[in-house]
Parts: sequence; structure tokens; C-alpha cells
Amino acid sequence: MNSFGIEQFPDYKVPGVQHVDFSPYESNGGSIVAIAGDDFVVIAADTRLSSGYSIHSREQSKLFEMSPKTVLGSTGCWCDTLSLTGLVKVRMQMYEHTHMKTMTTDAVAQMLSIVMYNRRFFPYYVSNILAGLDKDGKGAVYSYDPIGHCERATYRAGGSAGALLQPVLDNQIGYKNQNLSLDQLPPLTKERAVAVASDTFISAAERDIYTGDSVLINIITADGIEKRELQLRKD
Repeated sequence: MNSFGIEQFPDYKVPGVQHVDFSPYESNGGSIVAIAGDDFVVIAADTRLSSGYSIHSREQSKLFEMSPKTVLGSTGCWCDTLSLTGLVKVRMQMYEHTHMKTMTTDAVAQMLSIVMYNRRFFPYYVSNILAGLDKDGKGAVYSYDPIGHCERATYRAGGSAGALLQPVLDNQIGYKNQNLSLDQLPPLTKERAVAVASDTFISAAERDIYTGDSVLINIITADGIEKRELQLRKD
């Protein structure tokens, strides 16, 4: 018994006594890839929602359209994902009603960082990647850690297969450790970005049981958001 008068469980097993652990978090899997170009950005996420060896849904989108030029990809604990994305949408609506204009991608990125940092002592168990066009019309990708640290990048992968997806992007988009001059680098077109994103998911689905079924791809340009779908393995 401690100083507060509460009896503690001993470290050894006691017959008839069962100590039950509780965790407020649950990983429901899912992966995200985002690639930014000069006047476009591609963000893709798989549609498998699972827990352990059980698949809850094969058709669950993890891409949330925040505005005509901004899309948030969020995976991890699905209840935290719904809670966070719902709060962000409410904040965006409040901003729009107050200022009579839609939040830019840069502003959404900053707001999302603040919202996550406000929960730093009990963080949202999610992996977020925000993609959209900035105020100059250029593609922008923002990645986050669990407590809201934000970093802008040209390409980024996250989620359960993030460690498998990121090296492919480093090689095919970042050309890491390749002795190529600037004039030898192929241009990053919209179709090439879609093809690389598709190939990364096809590769990851072979190794990660939490990634699969299909991939939803959003292509964000000044004309709006184009949506495509790629089928993956179902097992």
C-alpha cells in the first residue's frame, strides 16, 4: 500500500487476481503518398481499414477534401482521424464565415499544426499529410509529427507503410545518391507523379498487411480536383 492508501498489484502473479491493461489508442493502418509539382500536387491513400488481422472495410477513403485546392490525408487511429478532420473543417467554416474567403493551403497547414499541438499531452494518434496549391499556384506538401511539427516538402510518405514508400520516392522523385546533372533529370509531370505514386503502393501492398485493396488518387490543379482509383491486391 502506497502513501495514498491505494494497494498496488505485486510484480509476481497472484492466484485469482487478473490485471487488465487498457490502451486508448488503436492502429487501423493505412498509408499516404503526396508529390508536389510546379502547378499541381498528387496525393494518394489506400482504402483498407483494419485492426490486427481483421479488415473492417475495403472501401474507406482516407483523403479529406478541405477546400477546392487542399486535401488532407490522415491515417492511424480512425476515431482520432474523424475527430481531428471534423475539428479542422469546423475551424475552416468559422474562418470562411468571419473573413468571407476560403483558407489557403498555407493557412490550413498552420492551423492544423496548432490544433495538433494543443493536444500535445494526449496526442491524436494519426499520421497526417496535407497537400494543395499555395498562394502562388505551386504544389505544396506538408507533413506532421504527432504533436504538430510541420515541414513543407516536395514529396512525402506516411502511415503504416511509410518506411517502405519513402525510399521509392527518394529514388524516383528525389533522385537521391544518383550522379545526374540537372539537365539529365526527367521533368516531373502530372502523369509521372501519378505513375510513381501508383507504383509505390503496388510495391508496399506486397509487404504491409495494413495497406491494400485499392488506392484513391487526388490530382489537385487550378481547375479543381481530379479523382482516380487503382486496384491493389485484396489479401
